[in-house]
Order: sequence, then structure tokens, then C-alpha cells
Amino acid sequence: MAAKLKVLSAGAVEGPVRELTPAFMRDTGHDVELSINTVGALKDRFTAGEAADAIILSFPAIEALQKDGRLRAGSRTDLGRASCGVAVRDGMLMPDISTPEAFQRALVNAQTIGANDPAHGGSSGIYLAELLDKLGMTEQLKPKMVLGKTGREVAFLVATGRAELGITFTSEFIAVEGTRVVGPLPKGMEYVNGYAGALPNEASAAAAAYLSFLASPPSKACFRRFGLE
Repeated sequence: MAAKLKVLSAGAVEGPVRELTPAFMRDTGHDVELSINTVGALKDRFTAGEAADAIILSFPAIEALQKDGRLRAGSRTDLGRASCGVAVRDGMLMPDISTPEAFQRALVNAQTIGANDPAHGGSSGIYLAELLDKLGMTEQLKPKMVLGKTGREVAFLVATGRAELGITFTSEFIAVEGTRVVGPLPKGMEYVNGYAGALPNEASAAAAAYLSFLASPPSKACFRRFGLE
């Protein structure tokens, strides 16, 4: 019997998840509703009682939910690791971000910088805010920051020219036409976050099949195309 599945998924894996899900629906007859948001927002919704058949979050968030007994033991399915990086609008000159010093110069020279609003629970936004505090650049850069609620919004800020530079997971830039990834954050500043799917305790066999599909070799190749290793 065909099932209707609701999947909560972090934005860092939106590209491959959206590309792969129609094939799963076609092959199985199941219907999948995707709800994409930041890790923090989805974790809060899930712990507050929102129903879901599967959930895809960062490794730390999945581990925390497992520790609380909210996920089925043994259901964790690792999907890929995303790297935080910089992008510009396609066709624009790419800045040098090869070293921490070059990266900081690029931030100072940029007219506007798109980033994930840490208040909305995005992993990259929280990391960047902490990094800028550590570098003592928060107040200097505050006037030029253009914040999005999700990494996808950040990518659109770059693609439409509202932000000269964008900083979020490179997988989120790759998923949006009109952006060009400059590269990951330089050595010593790099930020890599792993993502995994897991099942709530009452999840169905159809939900388990969905996670297995995402972890299959052909699907993993799709994740790699979006920069998720």
C-alpha cells in the first residue's frame, strides 16, 4: 500500500534530496512531502511534537535526539558532509580566500555579505557569527551583512546581486543557478558538518525504505555532485 511520508530536512542537503525524491516516489508509489529549514528550526519543531516520518539533520542534532530517545535505535543513516564556503554571482570576479588573511581582506573589501541569520538556527550562520566574533570583525562588518533565514535564501541573495559575497554551505550554492562557488573557508577556519537521516520511533517501513534509497550508491553519487562527501 502506498504511503504518504513527511520528511523534515536540513537545507544543506536540499539539492540532492529534492533531486532524488521524485525517483523514489515514481519507483515505489509512495508520496513524500519535504519540509526544508535550518537544523535548529527543525529540531525545535520535532521536539515540540511535530509529526514526521523521517528527519535529516546534522550529526550533532541527530545524536542529541537519539540520546533523548526520540529516534529509533540503529536507524541513523549517514548521507554526506557539507563544507562552509564562499560564493559570488556567476560571472563576477572571484576573490582570493586561500588563506585566513586573504579571506578577511575579501570580507573587508566586499560591499555586501550574505549569510545565514544565526537567530534562525542555521549551522553555518551560527559558525560564521562565532568566527567573526573571534576575529574581532563583528562590529566592522555588521553594516554590510545581509541575512537570510536559510542557506538557500543566502544563495538567492548572491544570485540576484543583493549580496556581493555569500557564506554558507557550498552545497546550498550549487543548488541555486546563478551562483559560483569560490571555495571552502581557508585552512584554520574550515567548517564541515555531517548530515544523517533517522527515523522516529513509530516510523513505517516506507520511511525506512526512503532513507535506504538516499543512502544507495547512485544516490550517494548525487550527493557528491552537490559537494557533499
